[in-house]
Amino acid sequence: MEYTVQKLSRLAGVSTRTLRYYDEIGILKPARINSSRYRIYGQAEVDRLQQILFYRELGVGLPSIKDIVTAPSFDGTKALREHREKLLEKREQLDALIANVDKTIALTEGGITMSDKEKFEGFKQKLVDDNEAKYGKEIREKYGDETVNKSNQKMKEMAQEQYDEMTKLATEVNDTLYAAFKTGDPAGELAQKTADLHRQWLCHSWDSYSKEAHAGLAQMYVDDPRFTAYYDEKQPGAAEFLRDAIFIYTGKK
Repeated sequence: MEYTVQKLSRLAGVSTRTLRYYDEIGILKPARINSSRYRIYGQAEVDRLQQILFYRELGVGLPSIKDIVTAPSFDGTKALREHREKLLEKREQLDALIANVDKTIALTEGGITMSDKEKFEGFKQKLVDDNEAKYGKEIREKYGDETVNKSNQKMKEMAQEQYDEMTKLATEVNDTLYAAFKTGDPAGELAQKTADLHRQWLCHSWDSYSKEAHAGLAQMYVDDPRFTAYYDEKQPGAAEFLRDAIFIYTGKK
C-alpha cells in the first residue's frame, strides 16, 4: 500500500511538517515523487518511520537515529527486539513510579506512613534505569560492573538534598557549556568552569573520582553518538568542545 504525506501523517500520528523535515534531512525519503509532485511512501518507508518513532520515544536524537537506520548493517527485526526490551524496562520504571504515587496517596489519606527517602526512591530508580538502558553496556565495558554497580547504589541511597544539588549542577553544566562554546576557547575561564562543574556533577554519583576516568568519559561523549546527540542537540559541536575543555582541565588525553 502507498501513502501520500497527508495519509501517512494521519496513520502515524505525526505532522506533515515532520515528514517533510525528515525528507529534508535524509532520514526518511519517500519511495518516489508522482507526476503531481506529491511524495509517495511505500511499505519500506512506513517500517522505517515506525523505527524512527520508536527511537524518538526512547529519547534518541535525530542525528543518532539517522546514523542507526541508514547504516548498511541495520537490522530491522533485531532493532524491534531491542525496542521491546527497552519498552519493558520503561514499563518497570513506570510501575515503580505508580507504586510510589499510590503510597503517597495512601499517606495523604492517613492510611500509611512514608519516609522522606521512600518518597523519592521511584525517581532515583528511574534515573538509574534510564542510564542503564541508554548507556549501561558501554559504561560497563569501559569501567567494569563493580564500578557501575557502586555508582548506581550511591545514586539510589542519595539524600534528597544531594539529588537536588546534582540536578541543579546538570543544568549549570549545560548552561555554562553553551556560553563557553560561544567563546571558542576550551582553555578559557568559562570552559574550565564548565569542566569543574562537570567534575562536581560526576562526584555525586561516582564512588571515586580520577582525572583519567573523567577524561575517558569526555572522550566517550564524542565517540558515542548518543552522548554526542545529548550535548549537541542545542549546539552542534558542544560535545567535542566539552571533551577538549575536560582534557585541558584534567591534563589527560
